[in-house]
Amino acid sequence: MNAGELNAGDLALQRSFPTVMVPRREPVAPMAAAGERLLIGENGVFIEIDLPWLSVVRRVAHYSVPTAIPYGQVVESTVLRCGSVPPHLLGEFVEMARAAHPLETGAWVVWNVQTQQFRLAPVKVLAQGTGSLKYERPALSPDELRVIDCHSHGAHPAFFSSTDNEDDRHETKFAFVVGNCASPVPSMAMRLCAKGIFEDVERVPSSWYVSARLKEVA
Repeated sequence: MNAGELNAGDLALQRSFPTVMVPRREPVAPMAAAGERLLIGENGVFIEIDLPWLSVVRRVAHYSVPTAIPYGQVVESTVLRCGSVPPHLLGEFVEMARAAHPLETGAWVVWNVQTQQFRLAPVKVLAQGTGSLKYERPALSPDELRVIDCHSHGAHPAFFSSTDNEDDRHETKFAFVVGNCASPVPSMAMRLCAKGIFEDVERVPSSWYVSARLKEVA
C-alpha cells in the first residue's frame, strides 16, 4: 500500500457508509442506490437511510462547541414510499396472536417492490413461551421487503422490552407489538426503528384497532 492510500477494509466500509458534506447553495445529491450515509450539516450530523419502501433523515449528533460549520442546513424527514399498510393485515396478525395465546408468536408485513402489494408472512417458530419467542425469518421473494416486524405478548401488555431494544438497534423497520391478546380489543405498541433510533408511534391507527376487534359469534 502506497503512502496516503487507504487500506482495503476501511475503503470498503467508507464506500458502504459514506459521509457527505451538505452544500449551502444547492440540494444535496440524492443517493445513487439504496443504503445509508452520514450528512454533515451546519446544524449537526445526520443519518440518511434510503430504501425502496422508506426514506428517513434523522440527526444523530449536535456540535458541542459553536464552531462555524461551512455547510448547509439539514432537515429531518420521513417518506413512507410504500404507502399505508392495509389494516386487515394487522387484523390477521392479531388473529394469529389470539390463536397462540398465552404463548408469543410473530410475523412480518412485507411489501413487494414490483407489484406494490403487501402481505403477512408468518415467522417459522422454533420455540415459544409466555415471555419469549425464537424463530427463523420468513422466506421472501427477491422483490419483497420487510416493513413491519410483528410479535405478540400473550396475556401481557404491549410494550418494547430491553431485549427488543437490543434486537432492533441495527435494523430499519417498524416494530409492532400486540398484547392482552385474549381481550376483545388488545393493546398495541408501535415504533420506527432506524439504526439505533427508536421513535414511538404515539397513536396506532384507529383502523388497526377496528380490524383487531374480536368478532362476536352470531
